[in-house]
Amino acid sequence: MHLQAFMKEELPSLREALLAPFHSQMTKLEEAMLYSLNGGGKSLRPLLVLAVLKTFGYPTHKGYPAACAVEYLHTYSLIHDDLPAMDNDDYRRGKLTNHKQFDEATAILAGDALQTLAFFALTKLTDDYPAQLGLQLVGLLAQASGKEGMVEGQMQDMLSEHENLQLDQLKALHAKKTGALLHFAIVSGGLLSQVDEETMAILSTFAKHYGIGYQIQNDLQEVLWTDEERGKKSKGDASHEKNTYPSLLGTPGALEALEKERGACLTQLCRLKEKHPTCQIELLQDFVAYLQMDHGKGGQDG
Repeated sequence: MHLQAFMKEELPSLREALLAPFHSQMTKLEEAMLYSLNGGGKSLRPLLVLAVLKTFGYPTHKGYPAACAVEYLHTYSLIHDDLPAMDNDDYRRGKLTNHKQFDEATAILAGDALQTLAFFALTKLTDDYPAQLGLQLVGLLAQASGKEGMVEGQMQDMLSEHENLQLDQLKALHAKKTGALLHFAIVSGGLLSQVDEETMAILSTFAKHYGIGYQIQNDLQEVLWTDEERGKKSKGDASHEKNTYPSLLGTPGALEALEKERGACLTQLCRLKEKHPTCQIELLQDFVAYLQMDHGKGGQDG
């Protein structure tokens, strides 16, 4: 199965699962949470969870709790990133950001609530899996999103403004800020598919290269795409003097680096096919193709 058909098949049920915790008569807090969940993103992270399950022939519905968890967590991070104290963005995905649609206090609380909802979602894994696996995923998501992962990466990004990072430093920063949640999505799919340690190592390496490639693509979009194509105004990284791959390598160098990471991803998928001849890698190959610069227009945050 290829990506477009997979999205058409999975997104309606995934959407239903994402909305299940919300009341029919919503509070203002739920309205703010749902506003950003309905923000028009491509649901890349939850779809990656389900794609790994599909690759190994597992029912995708078993991955919905983890898929919802990573989407709630990602959405919370976007709400907080857009706040005046952070990136101070007025628009995301062509819509007013949460604090502009509501107010700063409501946006902060909506983000807080989505973060906690992510961990609640993982408790639903016990319907299909041992409690120990659910606990393992709770720990992995906490590590990926907190002081060892996304939040620490955001902090490093802020502290490194006005500094010129080396390439290895930039990769390490983005491995936390952007890559950690993508890594969780892919690795959680492997754990839910109950693959062996060698296969998990292949998926982990694939995820690391995918995260770097995704960030390089994101940075290149700031340079090469219009505001309409990106779904937001291009005022963030350059105005904050943040380190990006184009600023460090130049645009041609960043494009070359992107292709290198895509190639590394495909190498890992070939290893996966060699180890598991019956697994269907075409779907994950399409996720790698998504990292090309002519894909994903209309919103860069997935």
